[in-house]
Amino acid sequence: MQKPLWQPSEQSMAASNMRAFMRAAGARHGIEFAGYDALYQWSINEPEQFWREIWTFCGVIADSPGNITVEHRERMPGARWFPQSRLNFAENLLRRRDNAPALIFQGEDRVNSSVTFAELYQEVSRLAQALRNNGVKAGDRVAAYLPNIPGAVIAMLAASSIGAVWSSCSPDFGVQGVLDRFGQIEPKILFAADGYFYNGKTIDVLPRVAEIVRALPSLERIIMIPYTQHAPDTRAIPRCIDVHSLMAPYKPRVIEFERLPFNHPLYILYSSGTTGVPKCIVHGAGGTLLQHLKEHVLHIGLGRDDRLFYFTTLGWMMWNWQLTALAAGSAVLLYDGSPFARGGNILFDFADAAGMTVMGTSAKFIDALAKAGLRPRKTHKLEKLRVLLSTGSPLAPEGFDYVYEHIKEDVNLASMSGGTDLIACFVNGNPLLPVWRGEIQCRALGMKVEVFDDEGNSVQGAKGELVCTASFPSMPVGFWNDTDGSKYHAAYFEHFPNVWRHGDYVELTERGGMIIYGRSDAVLNPGGVRIGTAEIYRQVEQLDEVIESLVIGQDWPPPQPTDVRVVLFVRLRDKLKLDAALTEKIRHHIRANTTTRHVPAKVVQVTDIPRTKSGKIVELAVRNVVHGRAVKNLEALANPEALDLFRDRAELAV
Repeated sequence: MQKPLWQPSEQSMAASNMRAFMRAAGARHGIEFAGYDALYQWSINEPEQFWREIWTFCGVIADSPGNITVEHRERMPGARWFPQSRLNFAENLLRRRDNAPALIFQGEDRVNSSVTFAELYQEVSRLAQALRNNGVKAGDRVAAYLPNIPGAVIAMLAASSIGAVWSSCSPDFGVQGVLDRFGQIEPKILFAADGYFYNGKTIDVLPRVAEIVRALPSLERIIMIPYTQHAPDTRAIPRCIDVHSLMAPYKPRVIEFERLPFNHPLYILYSSGTTGVPKCIVHGAGGTLLQHLKEHVLHIGLGRDDRLFYFTTLGWMMWNWQLTALAAGSAVLLYDGSPFARGGNILFDFADAAGMTVMGTSAKFIDALAKAGLRPRKTHKLEKLRVLLSTGSPLAPEGFDYVYEHIKEDVNLASMSGGTDLIACFVNGNPLLPVWRGEIQCRALGMKVEVFDDEGNSVQGAKGELVCTASFPSMPVGFWNDTDGSKYHAAYFEHFPNVWRHGDYVELTERGGMIIYGRSDAVLNPGGVRIGTAEIYRQVEQLDEVIESLVIGQDWPPPQPTDVRVVLFVRLRDKLKLDAALTEKIRHHIRANTTTRHVPAKVVQVTDIPRTKSGKIVELAVRNVVHGRAVKNLEALANPEALDLFRDRAELAV
């Protein structure tokens, strides 16, 4: 009989914020919640009561929540949450002003620094004054081309204190990738750095910055944050000023926080853009704040003694997500550089040195640690680590095993999934529930998540589409320059009317957990049988010879295909060649642990796997290349040259 990999103690459950919330909400509404399932059902049955309780319990700073919780609740899109309220996002994140660390930063092996809550408030105050005096006002776009440094956090908070709209890219984006994004939103201000460190190298981005500035006529001021150089030469960049010079005339004072409507734009995030120009997804301040508070305070259990870390860049929504931990009074740990520095130990070194209590990373990083044979449990103390977060792609059951065997036995492995589209999670971790192998613990509070079959029937214990059948506060305000809302509607609501279709192929288990099998648009369909790509990855990547893999469905046979065949690409360990014996070993392992339908018709060796800037493999882009179709936006990829490895492969012509 299967046993959970981790079970919370009675003591930890009793002391959790989730239990405290259950008591407070239950007392106010005359309900005694028997457990998480009862709380979840109440949160989706009575969403107006639930979201008001989140507002109260988490102490949202605002003029007032107003008398109306939601207008047109039944509409998706179209619901309007807290339409009478006015608040400021930065004001909620800057509520703590003592001398405890707010930001602890490590830039690979080069730079270490920290900023207290008091210092953070003061620096935001000075920069906000400078931005105001440079003409920045509510609604203006402030863009950033920055590494994950404290200056980026200060800049975001200063911009949002005024009500400006923040949008960012990481400096590993090429010029065209930046222009594809910022060119659509016409920013007034650009924050940029001179370079960044990665894998022991210093990468100079000043020439790129100059090129970007020349192509963005909306820019009125470029603010340089020195990072790799003490005094970078910015003479080739027009309208550029050093951030320290910009702030020099201003002394800290009480910040003038602009309290604006709940849905006032806070962030513009971008779809990955591998099938065209990225969509500009606009997120409102109030919905972002409420969702993140719910996730940080209840699902993770953050408080004033916590130190949260997520390995991310400014090109991924997890950067925005992690910063809201400041509103819970927690410190945020920032790292910029390669996660594999110091032989893959650098993030665990950081965890020990900084007293990390919550560590966030990707499923791919956990897989890579396992493949590299690292054993952090033996080499590091990790004594304060209580939650390990994983997202970005499905974490295989073997990844769960690795965490508990080789990272830490007593840790809540809180795998979670949601995305840029909602700047939050549909399914999440939980301090009250056990961790079962291969399952995300629960559906997130207030999110009416279901699984639909092809006919739109809600199913449990069967695979289908992840959908959300009721509105929630962090739905996008809209897409930028989508005046009639048609692009927004097409992205989520065309398939099932008035239902958010997220695009994940999943299963809701009998225990109420969630298993994710991959993106539904990449689902394989040989002989009419739907197969999630993660089902194949799980088997292939157990093999020692295979570092990573990518699988697609190839239309077959040409020129008039009548079916789809499964094609598996594998990247092998150094000096290994894919011969007949290894091919058969791969096929046999898949067949023995899945079905004959999962067995690839072709197994092909490649030396690299293309991925997005945030590390997600791009099955659809590879499928397009294999079928001779154009990939529209190579700038979205971290390694676009890898696509050439899949083009015109002789193995796929027969």
